[in-house]
Amino acid sequence: MSYAIRLTSPTVSHPSTSSRLLFLCLSTSSLLAHAASTRTSNSHPQRPLLALPTCPVVPDSCPAPLGLRSFHSSPYNRRNDPRFSYHVAASYSAKGHKFNAERNLFTRDAYDPHRTPFRELKECKRSKDRRKRPRSGQDAFFWSQVGTTHTTAFGVADGVGGWVESGVDPADFSHGLCEYMACAARSWTHHGKMGSLHPRDLLQVAYDEVTTDQSIVGGGSTACLAVAEPDGNLEVANLGDSGFMHLGLNAVRHFTQPQTHAFNTPYQLSKTPERMLVQMAVFGGTSALSDLPKESNVTHHRVRHGDVLVFATDGVWDNLSPQDALSIVSRCMVDMGAWVEKDGATDVSRELHQLAQAASDGKADASSLQAKLAIAIAKEAKETSLNSRRDGPFAKEVQKHYPGENWHGGKPDDIAVLVAVVVENIAP
Repeated sequence: MSYAIRLTSPTVSHPSTSSRLLFLCLSTSSLLAHAASTRTSNSHPQRPLLALPTCPVVPDSCPAPLGLRSFHSSPYNRRNDPRFSYHVAASYSAKGHKFNAERNLFTRDAYDPHRTPFRELKECKRSKDRRKRPRSGQDAFFWSQVGTTHTTAFGVADGVGGWVESGVDPADFSHGLCEYMACAARSWTHHGKMGSLHPRDLLQVAYDEVTTDQSIVGGGSTACLAVAEPDGNLEVANLGDSGFMHLGLNAVRHFTQPQTHAFNTPYQLSKTPERMLVQMAVFGGTSALSDLPKESNVTHHRVRHGDVLVFATDGVWDNLSPQDALSIVSRCMVDMGAWVEKDGATDVSRELHQLAQAASDGKADASSLQAKLAIAIAKEAKETSLNSRRDGPFAKEVQKHYPGENWHGGKPDDIAVLVAVVVENIAP
């Protein structure tokens, strides 16, 4: 994702590094620059960044927003109700790099909840070697169990490429955000009946940590994440134009709508580098701003056995339509025998447990169903992004908003897709 960040005069007299009153000015993507355009970028009114109370890892002190259902808030005692597990894999490809199905694949959880937990989130974050990060460019993803429960959290983040022009590596922000979300989920504790975790809370915790982490000098990112319960409840929070699809038996059950201020200007979290804040204070320079985690769109879903959940950055959704994604998933599910024809209708195969390698406690290999699905989506998005003759969703939006651009073909970008296959647990 590459969105230029235009800087404007500050509205505060002497902001400090602890100040949270920053202002964002979004403009259209620099990706349109090479299309021989001379139009002026659209600017947007400044919006204040209001400081939120830090949401602690102890969830009793971080209640869910009013009106939202509380997750895992009471002990489960209905033995006859179905229980589900979520089997996750991710595939990715950095812009300008060739897609490698074998190397660009993640199937194992880096955060084992059975190990001794870290006492602090920053300690957990420091344990991650940035040299071992997935080679996904400015896109990032995470997957972690919530504490030692069977609840899982996963999602994607897309670094804002426009920060490169300010000498900032956007990958540090997006990867750092995902690493903190994974650490926070892993460290989440439960106290009696009040324990709860919501994806918007998780995003807030990670964002607070990123803004105070001195190793992350600045940057910005969109995010789409979920908390998935073993009882089949799924809560999703989406900020910006990364997105989520819920697929089941050849049908699209849900597709998130992107949050944008205008065309190609998505909602995004951000952090202004300290040197920029110093320049603002000394020279009356400029300031940048961020949208807030609380502005993310939250949706609730009920999953079924054999459903497929797809979380992806705009490198996927700008090149593949929901119909394209459904076609890819349906083809793979049928070819691998996960969805089968039965009495003239599509049904879930009895082999789904084996195909998802459910007995491996979520640590499947490259031959698993979820790995094949993630690879297929990422591969198709990569090929489409480089195809000058196939107009993807982004090209159609450019043609709609700026017909004079004569934009055709795909949109080269970093790509990250995370797939979760829902499997009903077999009763012992």
